[in-house]
Amino acid sequence: MKLKDKVCIVTGGGRGLGKGISLKLAEEGAKVVVADIQLEIAQETAKEIEQLGSEALPVQVDIANLGSVKAMFSATLDKFGRYDAIINNAGINRDGMLHKMTDEMWDKVIAVDLTGTFYCVREATNYLRQQGSGSIVNISSGSWLGNLGQANYAAAKAGVVGLTKTAARELARKGVTCNAICPGFIETDMTKSMPEEGWNRMMDKIPMGYAGKPKDVGNLVAFLVSDEARYITAEVINVGGGMIV
Repeated sequence: MKLKDKVCIVTGGGRGLGKGISLKLAEEGAKVVVADIQLEIAQETAKEIEQLGSEALPVQVDIANLGSVKAMFSATLDKFGRYDAIINNAGINRDGMLHKMTDEMWDKVIAVDLTGTFYCVREATNYLRQQGSGSIVNISSGSWLGNLGQANYAAAKAGVVGLTKTAARELARKGVTCNAICPGFIETDMTKSMPEEGWNRMMDKIPMGYAGKPKDVGNLVAFLVSDEARYITAEVINVGGGMIV
């Protein structure tokens, strides 16, 4: 229970990778704000957290909308009176080769994955600086190094890495850490729906030979927001079974 009494916000926390993170934080004793664009999904995950014996607050949020982000933080403070960590996990992808990528595909991914993460980091920074402690964990991706058909997503996730390192430098003397996690191929409802041929191709790229679980990322998140990681900041950590080099 190394996170007992800590309050953690997880964006995109209602399903997939975000749900795995939310549940792991709860298992470690954290009170979890499950923030998701679909309130019903957030509520379902919040119920599972409560069954684990932890408190949860489901909140609807569109991280690309600044007013919605501000409302998420206000709801957190109204409920718990504080927060200690935010995990910026929410994101989308709209894949396509460069010559076929539309302005809308580019703009939407940048708005959510990069600008939305910036909104959350900036709002959290204002509070955590005054508190003099806290953790920010940004979920980037191995695609930040470049990936076929993902110019928009790769650019956004590379931006998240730069944002993370800048925030870490600015917040270090305020007692606030900021790190990025780059998940590799993680087993979620979306990836499990892939055709068998596509799945096997991905397995061939992973030296460990299997897909990760959401909890594999959650384990690292739980460590990074704990007091045990107080001297770790500005890092970009891969969770990909050796796929990301």
